Amino acid sequence: VLSLIIDHRGITPKQLGSDWSTNGIPVLSAKNIKPGKIVNEQDIRFVSQKLYEKWMPEKLEDGDILLTSEAPLGELYFLKRKKDYVLSQRLFALRTNRKKLNSRYLYFYLQGSIGREELLRRLSGTAAEGIRQTELRKINVEFPEDILEQEKIASILSAFDDKIEVNNKIAKTLEEMAQAIFKEWFVNFRFPGWGKTEFIDSELGKIPKEWQIKNLGQVLILKHGFAFKSEQFTTNKTKNIVVRMGNFQETKGLQFLDNTFYLTDVDKYNKYILKSGDIVMIFSDITREGRLIGKVGLIPNDNNIFFLNQRVAKIEYDKIYKYFLLALFNSKEFHQHCLSRADSATVLNLKNEHIYEYKIVLPGEIMLGCFNNIMRPILIKTESVKSENKKLAALRDLLLPKLMRGEIRV
Repeated sequence: VLSLIIDHRGITPKQLGSDWSTNGIPVLSAKNIKPGKIVNEQDIRFVSQKLYEKWMPEKLEDGDILLTSEAPLGELYFLKRKKDYVLSQRLFALRTNRKKLNSRYLYFYLQGSIGREELLRRLSGTAAEGIRQTELRKINVEFPEDILEQEKIASILSAFDDKIEVNNKIAKTLEEMAQAIFKEWFVNFRFPGWGKTEFIDSELGKIPKEWQIKNLGQVLILKHGFAFKSEQFTTNKTKNIVVRMGNFQETKGLQFLDNTFYLTDVDKYNKYILKSGDIVMIFSDITREGRLIGKVGLIPNDNNIFFLNQRVAKIEYDKIYKYFLLALFNSKEFHQHCLSRADSATVLNLKNEHIYEYKIVLPGEIMLGCFNNIMRPILIKTESVKSENKKLAALRDLLLPKLMRGEIRV
């Protein structure tokens, strides 16, 4: 059912007689592909047009499916529009024979439990399990022969993805708006009425006269989680979820998908239960670039019970500081501070004092109240669209195998 597999894994610019460029054609690898999106864009490298022509004799087209071959296996991205990319490490591109198989249908098939099982059956390797092209070609694909029925199934499932994508853009815009307001008010000091405010010299430069310089240790307390053991986890889904390092997203916030760990015996760990709206921070990071260190997330408001794991800390504070702290923790300046303090060659680790020592310029309660009034509806709307996305994804994943097996006719 495929007309082409593009497989340039293992090729490097040096092998092709050239080198990376500062701009040009972007080069994707497995670390840039997550379900339905391209991530870690700040780490994407580039090659010249000349090297692109040599590296990619077969160019990507709209409708091509990008599939990671390992580390991890089976992450998928659907190319809606033709775009020039180079395929690098651990990445296939699949192109269907359009007369036999709708490309979006195959994309959803490989996302679903049936296709996923087919991929996992053909794993090889020990250090890093993956799939070779020879094994990939042997995967069985179930599909209705009627191409129109395939298109209808793909269309139904695509509608969910399209709405999720729109919601993601809304959430991103709202988060950028919140950060822009925070920076304007509390970094540039262009808050309402700033023109009539007297500024004085301080160790952090000129600041409003009535504002105070404080360490974070003066406004918050860090409470760390429990060192749960592997035997305390179960693969069976329960309402008892452990908030771990793997639940933090590089883009912001928390996610609870394939990386969710569930507890069996919970009676002894009531002191580690988190409340809806709690802010939690990650204190360890295995990414070489430290993309996660110091990131924060909010505990969702759903029917689950969340428990705090080690190397994740709950932040306790006076409620008037909530929106100020959230924006501060999501700022580039705070992340750079965490990166500069984190130690260890393999796993980056923060200590409480690294957070407590961070200096902030804190306004009075009236200014914080004004900021909160602006931030509160932004955060509520952001969390609302993210919550809607969880429901949409759950419904899509529920429908997917039923549509693929023909249990629901279209």
